[in-house]
Amino acid sequence: MLNNYDIIVVGAGHAGCEAAMAAANLGSKVLLLTMNMQTIAQMSCNPAMGGIAKGQIVREIDALGGYSGIISDQSAIQFRMLNLSKGPAMWSPRTQNDRMLFANLWRQTIENQYNIHIWQDTCEDLLLSKDNKIILGVKTKLGVEFYSKSVILTNGTFLNGLIHVGTQQLSGGRSGESAAFNLSDKLKNIGFEIGRMKTGTPPRIDGRSINYKILETQNGDEKPMQFSYLKNTSPFVNEDSSKNIKQLPCHITYTNYEVHQILEKGFNESPLLTGKITGVGPRYCPSIEDKIIRFSERDRHQLFTEPEGWNTYEVYLNGFSTSLPITTQQKALSKIPGFENAIMFRPGYAIEYDYFPPTQLKLTLETQLISNLFFAGQINGTTGYEEAACQGLMAGINAHNLINQKTPFILKRNEAYIGVLIDDLVNKGTDEPYRMFTSKSEFRLLLRQDNADIRLTKLSHDLGLASKERLDTVTSKIQNTEKIIELFKNTSIDPVEINDFLNQENSAPLTQRVKLFTILSRPNITIPNLVSNINSVQKLLSAFDADSLHQAEVLMKYSGYFTKEIEMANKQNKLDNYIINAEFDFTALKNISLEAKEKFIKHKPQTIGQASKISGVTPADISVLLVHLGK
Repeated sequence: MLNNYDIIVVGAGHAGCEAAMAAANLGSKVLLLTMNMQTIAQMSCNPAMGGIAKGQIVREIDALGGYSGIISDQSAIQFRMLNLSKGPAMWSPRTQNDRMLFANLWRQTIENQYNIHIWQDTCEDLLLSKDNKIILGVKTKLGVEFYSKSVILTNGTFLNGLIHVGTQQLSGGRSGESAAFNLSDKLKNIGFEIGRMKTGTPPRIDGRSINYKILETQNGDEKPMQFSYLKNTSPFVNEDSSKNIKQLPCHITYTNYEVHQILEKGFNESPLLTGKITGVGPRYCPSIEDKIIRFSERDRHQLFTEPEGWNTYEVYLNGFSTSLPITTQQKALSKIPGFENAIMFRPGYAIEYDYFPPTQLKLTLETQLISNLFFAGQINGTTGYEEAACQGLMAGINAHNLINQKTPFILKRNEAYIGVLIDDLVNKGTDEPYRMFTSKSEFRLLLRQDNADIRLTKLSHDLGLASKERLDTVTSKIQNTEKIIELFKNTSIDPVEINDFLNQENSAPLTQRVKLFTILSRPNITIPNLVSNINSVQKLLSAFDADSLHQAEVLMKYSGYFTKEIEMANKQNKLDNYIINAEFDFTALKNISLEAKEKFIKHKPQTIGQASKISGVTPADISVLLVHLGK
């Protein structure tokens, strides 16, 4: 057994798996320390990946050479592109997944990476230098000491985890799994600020007991796509359409007044409402108790029945997260249409856990207090597989770069949703479980799900993560996109050829020849319907793939908006280029607000751009800081 590694990753959830693979693929020798090898990459909550803004993150992970997109595709049982009725900045891919297959594929991926060793044990303590300022390794519950140059903590909900079901309380990090103790106290004693958060999950139902006949069916897309930019990683996307596999449907039902009455009768035993739960829960994924109270004017709430996999009857009841007593859960379920005879495999529950406010981190996710120690995932106050996975990827990259004296890898807000997420966490912090939304980005037209490869693949290839195959693919896509735009700018079309089509689309007919670029600027005209209806356009574009055609269409239709967002991004980047020396003494600042000084001392911003985003800091404070820096 080896006791010395380059990097130790504690926890094998979504953050831990991405962190371990990123560091290992870059050449680091990695120890992946997990409490249970049978639950590597467990989908603890719903069996799905992606969704609003989260789908963009999964595609960014894929473009950077991570694995969440590939494994989501390979384990998908359904694919949907959300928000297609809105603009392309809002389109968000989402998969339903086979829970067991997803975890198995992740474990196979990790075991096939020679640079990763797995050890089943619990991290009980950190090994530090005498002054507690440099991480040296970890000590496990079995008393084994592992040494490394860097450690990444991705503990999820396991730090002092406490499970609530009605009045019952059980220590645990997940149903059926023990919590991790001592580590939180160690970090607190060193000087880390600590907080408490809460999340929850709904009951799991035996699908054989559900009456699907009276439920609304929600099928996957007729022409499904995939997360990964690599070819044919999804069972639903194949060049030979005869080999495509049929997707599994989800179903929709609703609560009702009777359901709400039953649930309300159990409120006196709700740990959430009686004060037993002190942690802050997710605002945008509330429990059914929360929904009944916060939206008391509603007489029903939508619920989704989501299959857990190809070969199981287990169903996830999305929208019914609860910590109410088991008997209350069962009675309420029996009054939901389609669930009159529902049998639970296991009840819903809430879980509280420790987290560490992420304002204690650098933008690389390295902690400010201890060198070479990184935090990633729910330990930083986030919620969701996707938010955790992208942090793990970034921590793995930066831990490897740090111990090899390489430049930190930091994504800007205009480069990726990953950059928005980390920037928000480090500069603003969070006092509730952080979830990504498109509305959190001021550059969402630039950060679309369809162009993550264009934005990030070259950066990742330069790091040594993205393969040459990926770089060649995206280079070809960029070149094809440019060719298509040139064709549209230089090719004219005659009224005789297009007016019937324009009338069909309720668009004004032409009186003279115009460029195709001008036609495409009309709101109800798209490249696909031009190709389908105009023979000359079909011939003109026959050599191009659908991805390049879509990319070109978006760039042409929204060119004016892109210009404005790029101007905004350039202004922000200019501030980010003003570096603040690590030794700068913020206590010496004069003629600055007391709040700003306190925030600067606490956050230790590395650039003027970072300083300007800290809550409570004014433009006047930044002006004073610039004067002190001689800018």
